[in-house]
Amino acid sequence: MQDLGWAEILIIALVFVLLFGAKKLPETARAVGRSLRIFKAEAGRLHDDEPAEPPPSGPTLEEQARRLEERAARLRAGMREDGQAKP
Repeated sequence: MQDLGWAEILIIALVFVLLFGAKKLPETARAVGRSLRIFKAEAGRLHDDEPAEPPPSGPTLEEQARRLEERAARLRAGMREDGQAKP
């Protein structure tokens, strides 16, 4: 793409003035600037994505299930057949 000269820039500015009108042009420029700022901020956040915290290093689900089964077995062993606790 070639560089724009002063004549091309002048033609583009004239087209903008004709399309938006002289009164609406500053508002339009502000809106475009705001949109570009938001876009740049969001694009920058995409590059900064890192996990906030490492996953917890506690026991896995399998280990938790095994521990619960062991506790249940110990509780069952402590009960009599009729459902009453052993003395």
